[in-house]
Amino acid sequence: MNTEKNINPFNGYIALFALLLSFGFLIFGIVYKHPFDTIVACILLLLIAKGFIIISPNTAKVLLLFGNYKGTIKQNGLFWINPFYTRTSLSMKARNFESDKVKVNDKMGNPILISVILVWKVEDTFKAIFEVDNYTSFIKIQTDSAVRKLAGSFPYDHFEDEMATITLSTNFDDINNALENEVTERLEIAGIKVIEARIAYLAYAPEIAHSMLRRQQASAVVAARHKIVEGAVGMVESALSLLSTKNIITFDEDKKATMVSNLMVVLCGDSETKPVINTGTLNQ
Repeated sequence: MNTEKNINPFNGYIALFALLLSFGFLIFGIVYKHPFDTIVACILLLLIAKGFIIISPNTAKVLLLFGNYKGTIKQNGLFWINPFYTRTSLSMKARNFESDKVKVNDKMGNPILISVILVWKVEDTFKAIFEVDNYTSFIKIQTDSAVRKLAGSFPYDHFEDEMATITLSTNFDDINNALENEVTERLEIAGIKVIEARIAYLAYAPEIAHSMLRRQQASAVVAARHKIVEGAVGMVESALSLLSTKNIITFDEDKKATMVSNLMVVLCGDSETKPVINTGTLNQ
């Protein structure tokens, strides 16, 4: 027996009626002084009373008879079972688990902080009770292990690995699916169903966060500068072509180089350009 077995218990209301009959039989034995009937009625009364069981919604009862697994009751209501059964209650509700922020290394060896949120529920009561020692502790440890493996399988971003197709900080759906599959595989032995698994927190570790931020800012500045220079070259080219086409002015190579230099300074400079009025010739 390596899996759950559902059983249908006896109707509790019929047992309740039998309990009332036993009580009446007991009163009869006492009143008419029938010792044997009184003893039998007492035994029946105790056995019937001890066999009652009430199961609330989203709750299961695991039944053992002298250490032997007999089955699980998942129905709701009032029932009667063998009074010698040992009963263990188990919640079937969906529950949340948020892991602590753990420091791990990503695929490129950078230390990062990561935590996850896991939504789970018990699916197989036999495995949850008998296959692992403590299934809630098992969930915590295995989830942390899955997070460490996931973080070590992907780079944090594309700055470290430009050829990576999936990174922790950008491909959230792919990462969450990989995490869910990993956790599901690990928790299957405990009869746990993973409803959802997703990253709750992700950041560089404090000791490298500032350096990584400066690196990202530098990359953004370089990209912006590249775009500015590209646009400035196009504007200078258009200006020279327009001046030449309309015969507004004729440039030799020196004058063209001077104008290109001035226009590039104006267009690419960080600070506001202050105009200088030249009242002489272009060569002055």
